[in-house]
Amino acid sequence: MRKTLCLGFMLLPFTAAQQRTILAIGAHAADMDLTVGALLAHQKKAGDRVVMLDLTLGEAGNPKLSPQAYAAQKRHEAEAAARDLGAELIVGPWGDALIPDDEQARRYVADVMRQVRPTHVITHWKNSIHKDHRITSAIVGDAVLLAELEAVRAEHPPWRGIRGVYYAENWEDAEGFQPYIYVNVSDAFDTWTKAIREYQMVRGGVSPFAYFDYYTALLQLRGALAGRKYAVALDVDASAKHAVLDQLSP
Repeated sequence: MRKTLCLGFMLLPFTAAQQRTILAIGAHAADMDLTVGALLAHQKKAGDRVVMLDLTLGEAGNPKLSPQAYAAQKRHEAEAAARDLGAELIVGPWGDALIPDDEQARRYVADVMRQVRPTHVITHWKNSIHKDHRITSAIVGDAVLLAELEAVRAEHPPWRGIRGVYYAENWEDAEGFQPYIYVNVSDAFDTWTKAIREYQMVRGGVSPFAYFDYYTALLQLRGALAGRKYAVALDVDASAKHAVLDQLSP
């Protein structure tokens, strides 16, 4: 029977011998660590390659430090968290709140896709109270197409191997987000907690928002709904919400 996974990571058939490359693209350092860091660590344990692209360092959010000082701190924290998760890290060229919604940004992300050659891409959901998140989601959606096109000239050759685009669950991106795929990440929970605690914003003293408590509770909630201890929930575009089976699962 041809299977569609509901507790695995992909909607297409695959064999265990095939290595996936997962590219998680966030507007700021810590966005993808918090939302899908447990998933990245889980997939790394499964033998996959995982890469994070932070378009900015998110350096404008510390009221006690200048953006320049906090950028240096956030870069150090992002590098440490990526090592914990087993992920490669790429930091984009823009400043916090300054991601341009233009063709140049789309071509930059498309060329990163060509360089990394991902099979799966994860980014922000399209609706958000945060401008950077909305723009990042739109950039990524267009960049997937640009990465494929021979007519788009870039440093790296076209890449047509992206099997799906997935959206992370973020408290700032909640409008219209509907969990569709639940991934069991119970084996990566401890790795994830170590990684996100690399960030001062998670440990406390930067923001009054309880990041650690919220995202830990979210993993538990999604795990309960999935019949697992901890799970990450992802959404996909409406056009991708279909499953093809030769017969019903036993």
